[in-house]
Formats: sequence, structure tokens, C-alpha cells
Amino acid sequence: MNVLVTGAAGFIGAALCGRLLARGERVFAVDNLSDYYDVGLKRARLERLRAQKAFAFTQLDVADRAALADFFQGRKLDAVMHLAAQAGVRYSLENPAAYVDSNLVAFGNILEACRHGEIGHLVYASSSSVYGANPRLPFSENDPVDHPVSLYAATKKANELMAHAYAHLYHLRCTGLRFFTVYGPWGRPDMAFFKFTKLMLAGQPIPVYNHGNLTRDFTYIDDIVEGIVRVLDAPAQADCNYDARAPQPARSDAPFKIYNLGNGGQIQLMDYIHALEKALGVTAKYEMLPMQAGDVAATKADMRALAKDFSFQPSTSIEHGLAAFAQWYRAYYGVPQ
Repeated sequence: MNVLVTGAAGFIGAALCGRLLARGERVFAVDNLSDYYDVGLKRARLERLRAQKAFAFTQLDVADRAALADFFQGRKLDAVMHLAAQAGVRYSLENPAAYVDSNLVAFGNILEACRHGEIGHLVYASSSSVYGANPRLPFSENDPVDHPVSLYAATKKANELMAHAYAHLYHLRCTGLRFFTVYGPWGRPDMAFFKFTKLMLAGQPIPVYNHGNLTRDFTYIDDIVEGIVRVLDAPAQADCNYDARAPQPARSDAPFKIYNLGNGGQIQLMDYIHALEKALGVTAKYEMLPMQAGDVAATKADMRALAKDFSFQPSTSIEHGLAAFAQWYRAYYGVPQ
């Protein structure tokens, strides 16, 4: 199978490329190598993949419509995993234009390229942030998600709507995956677990928002990749039992699906921090702060749909996942025990 992975130098993208290559797929990878965070880390992820003959990387911004169309010309692609996006809830408060370009314009370009390229399956990254102000836990794919509390969340909800339109109009098979707080080795420096580690090892206090009264569905990177691969292999099908008089957001009479991809658990932020302290062998200093704008108090994925359709339930514990991350962090940055 020939697979295009966008955002291939990113945290999830690079891990997915490695998994696809390991099972014998040909991987076409693109990334614009944005300087949103350390480009050196992105290049290091790519270097681990370049030695494999079945891996081909092109530096490309998918927000550039003409460049993306040129890329698709002459390449026979079976599936696309679209991960390229401007990430981060908090940064969307500072630079909303980046989200319009990278998450809306770019996604429209991907849909058009997939339509004209007759791609068999488009899988794309959505986010748990689409659940916004919804207080009902666990978050179900059939919950309404019409009240986002950040522009980032709004762009991801827009991606789901755009994908449905293309599935309906052009029969483009589209599956959206709502990722829940991904962590692990080779992670993103802008994420809390990475920031906490850097500060803790430097003996500096870590910012703990909402005074620690937050819960998250933390999901280990290997579980995320396993879920993606299983979904990628099974192109979305129209639901023959779909009833337009009682619509369900995650199903359709078009070839369109949405799934949560999380651990299915709920971990208190302070318990997560204590597990990270144990993994690093240090005691953190805390700076207790109020809730941040655009944030939510709790997340938890309802994983029944993914388990039913793909016989998969992520299960990596935070103790195991954070130990693996801590080991990688010390090795990559040369931090002794």
C-alpha cells in the first residue's frame, strides 16, 4: 500500500511512518517543518526514517494548493493520513491566523487533492477538544459538539464537517479520529508533560492550572499509532441503518465515520505529575494557577465504538508510558540520572 502521511515530522506522524514502514508499506511523507517548536527535533525524527528505501520525504506546506496538487500528480496513493495542522489550544489565542491557514485552508486542499487523486481512504486527525463545553463524561462520538471553547477546537470541528461534505458529494471515504492527550517518547515540547519534565529537571516550579483540579484521558503514542493503523486499513463505509430523522454525528449514509481515540480512562493531573516525578526520580515544585482560557476541566473518551469496530482498546498505563518518555528524554537531551 502507498500511504501519504502529512505532518510526518511531527510527534504522531513520525511514529506512524515508522510503524507503516515496519510492516512493509511505501510511505510518502510531507511536512513544512514549521518553527512552531524546535525544528531540530523534527529533523531528528525524520533522520530515524530516511535510511529506509520505502520512505520518501518532501518538504511541503499543504496550505499551498498548487504545490500540493503538483505533489499528487504522478503518484499513485492508496490512502492518506492527514496529521499536518497547527496544534495547541493555547497558541490559538495568540495566533489565530495560523489555525485558519494550517487547519482550514490546508484541510480544504487535502480534500480536493484526495478527490481528484481518487484516494481510497482519507483518515484525518480531529481532537478531543471538539467536545468543548460538554460536561457529560465520557465523551461520546454521538454527543453534540457545537460549543467549542477555543479556535483550535472550532477548526477541528470544521474539518469533520468539511469531510462529511466530500464524503456525501464525491463518495470520498473519510474517517476522523479524535485524539485524547497524546504523550510519550519523541513528544511535542509545547505539551504539558514535556514542559513539566524540562522544568522539573532544572529545579524550577511547574505551572499547575486550575490548582490541579483537572482530569485527562492520557493516551500513549504507541496506542495512538495502533489505532490509526487499524482504522487506515478499513475505509469508511456508509451506514445502511442511518436514519436522517434521528441523526448521529459520527455516522452517515455517506462513507464517513468519526471515532474517539483515547485510553478510555480518567487521570487526575496531580496523579499524572506524581507518576512523572517517579519516572524522573525528582520532586516537583508547584506553581498553582487558575484555569486557563480555552481549557476544559475534564476529558474522558468513550471507546466503545472503536472497540466494537476494530477490536482495539488502548491500555498502556501512565507509569509505563511516562517511564519510557523519561528514559528517552534523558538520552536525547543528554541529561544524566
